[in-house]
Amino acid sequence: MKTHLMYLEQDFDLSRPGPPQQAAVVQDLELATLIAAMANGDRDLASIAQKVVLAITTDVATILYRQNILRDCLRNESIIRAAYELTIETLIAERKNYLGITTHYPQWILHRSVEVMEMLVSKLQRLRDIADQHAGRFTSEGFGVMFTMLQRELDDDYFALVRRHLKQLKFQRGTLLSARLGEGNRGADYALRAENAPEGTRLQRILSSGPPSHSFTLPERDESGARALSELRDRGINLVANAVAQSVDHIVSFFKMLSIELGFYVCCLNLHAALAHRGEPVCFPIPSPAGYRGRKATGLYDVCLALTTDRKVVGNDLQADSKNLCIITGANQGGKSTFLRSVGVAQMMMQCGMFVPAQEFAANVSEGIFTHYKREEDTAMESGKLDEELRRMSAVADHLVPDALMLFNESFAATNEREGSEIARQIVAALTERGVEVFFVSHQYEFAQGFHAQHRPDVLFLRAERQPDGGRTFKLVEAAPLPTSFGQDLYRRIFDTAAASA
Repeated sequence: MKTHLMYLEQDFDLSRPGPPQQAAVVQDLELATLIAAMANGDRDLASIAQKVVLAITTDVATILYRQNILRDCLRNESIIRAAYELTIETLIAERKNYLGITTHYPQWILHRSVEVMEMLVSKLQRLRDIADQHAGRFTSEGFGVMFTMLQRELDDDYFALVRRHLKQLKFQRGTLLSARLGEGNRGADYALRAENAPEGTRLQRILSSGPPSHSFTLPERDESGARALSELRDRGINLVANAVAQSVDHIVSFFKMLSIELGFYVCCLNLHAALAHRGEPVCFPIPSPAGYRGRKATGLYDVCLALTTDRKVVGNDLQADSKNLCIITGANQGGKSTFLRSVGVAQMMMQCGMFVPAQEFAANVSEGIFTHYKREEDTAMESGKLDEELRRMSAVADHLVPDALMLFNESFAATNEREGSEIARQIVAALTERGVEVFFVSHQYEFAQGFHAQHRPDVLFLRAERQPDGGRTFKLVEAAPLPTSFGQDLYRRIFDTAAASA
């Protein structure tokens, strides 16, 4: 059985290794904040959220498939949470009662497997009841496929048959085996047989002498005989014990996968509730295939900032259709890094099939998301800061492919402006020639102006707004880079503070 909630034809592989450079992406985009909000204090959900967020898909059809499932989840939140709790309840009960049987004794394996199977059947019945009661409220293909599967494969006849077999496997009337004589008159081909149905009324069975049979009774202290009889029984039930144990594993695997895939949507519900509580908007993005540059947004904001502040977060608009490079300049503390993070996080959320933090959002999918941010000085570094930046860039370049998204934040500024600008120019030129989509936040005027002077139609220039009095709107507007570093702002901040404290 497949759950069909992440992909139409396959299950989500939680064991798949994460993407290259994932530690840097998590750090630079502050994904720990996003994951914490999605998990809402649940460690299992945190693990699921991190795996899914980092395992972005490049298939537009899969993104839309998940979006429709998530819409269903938002409309039926209580049902989804109840179904998820059922999966967790089932797995906890399985661990408590089953504990991954390691014994090799068939009788013990069969006994424990039957007990766990009875529990699992009752949980499957509850899951099927959810499908029966609520399937009509769901419109997505994913839930339609899953509910149809549950109703078709877990009908009443199935449950009746399974319960009948489980009752027989308790051997309340003893164990019926067959065998034949092998070489040296040893027993061979031991097989478990279905017990004969009782004939007549109970009184008739008591009074009936029955057919003649040969039997013997073991003495109470015949330990060797008891061991031999137990071994004979084990030979007969071995295949059945293994079959029941494998059936248990199959059903448990289904509940584990269901808990993972439903868990992701519960994470989305948690995040949606956190943002709704703060009055922040979300929308379902419009994805386009890799290679097509169709990036635009209205009211795009940094979801991680929104989750860590009580104030309303400023959103930005973006119109970057047909653009391969976006260079962002402007005054310090103007919202450049925040905007860059909002672009990266929204891209990841879109490619997971989630809603995104914006009023409207559309973008092409990326073949990978990579970051290169400036780092604080490390006293343990054996070489200079620029060398460290270049080493990190080399490591990222090993994994870059066409149609990847590369985010730079004040990179290559650890040297003088001329050298840093030339390094940044050569790297960015090489990446865009290879079809990598680049967003670059920079204070290096020479670097930004060099691209601006080329008048390339595929380059977008954004600048953080600065009001005449030095105030910040945290809005980015399409504008050419400026040569000033806004030293007046620094002067005013220092000396106005000093005057106020005098």
